[in-house]
Amino acid sequence: MLVLLHGGLWGEMDAQRFWTAPGVVDGLRGHGLDVLAPDRPQRPSSWPDEVTHLLPLLPTDPVWVMGGSNGCSVVARLAIDHPDRVAGLLLAWPATAGDPMLDPRIAATLAGLDAPPAAVASLLGGGTLRGVLDAELGDLSIPVGVLPSVPDNPFHQRRTADALLTLIPGATELAGSPEPPRPAFPAALPSFINTVAHFIATH
Repeated sequence: MLVLLHGGLWGEMDAQRFWTAPGVVDGLRGHGLDVLAPDRPQRPSSWPDEVTHLLPLLPTDPVWVMGGSNGCSVVARLAIDHPDRVAGLLLAWPATAGDPMLDPRIAATLAGLDAPPAAVASLLGGGTLRGVLDAELGDLSIPVGVLPSVPDNPFHQRRTADALLTLIPGATELAGSPEPPRPAFPAALPSFINTVAHFIATH
C-alpha cells in the first residue's frame, strides 16, 4: 500500500485538491498500487499530533508513504517515530524550512488564523524539514526517494532536496516536477506516476 499525505499548513488544502483532482491517485492505481489518501488535520498543534491522527488509518503491516510539500514532515515524523509501520518513504517537493524571509511570513499567516504561539513555534521548528531534526533523518534505514520541485520556488527550494539527499543514508534523487495543484503539473503527471511506481516496484 502507498499512503499519500498532502501539502498545506493551517490552510484549506486537502487530499482531493492535492492528489485526487490532479490525477495522482487514479494514475498510481492504474499501475496496480493500493492507494490511501487521507486528509491531514487542518489545525494541528504539532507534527506529532498529525502522526497521532494518521496512525489509526494505517494497516498494521508496513506501508510506503509519500508526503507532498509540508506533508513530507508528517511522513518523515511517522517513519522516525514508528519505523515498524513504514516500508519506504517518498519526499515529494519538500517544503523549505528555516528561510529567514519565508518563515516570518508563514508565522504571521498562522497567527492571523489564530494559531497559538506554541503551535506556531512547534510547526515551524526543526531542521531541514519542519518538525524533524537532521540527526533523526540521518538515522533512517529504509528506502527513501526525493522528488524536487522543478522548477523550484521560494516555498520548495532546490537546496532543501539537496540537503535531504545528503542527510538521509542511501536516499535517491528521483525525477522532479512542478507540485500539484500548480497548472504546470498535468503535463508532468505521466512521468511522475511512472517514477513513483518504478521506485516502489524496485525497492
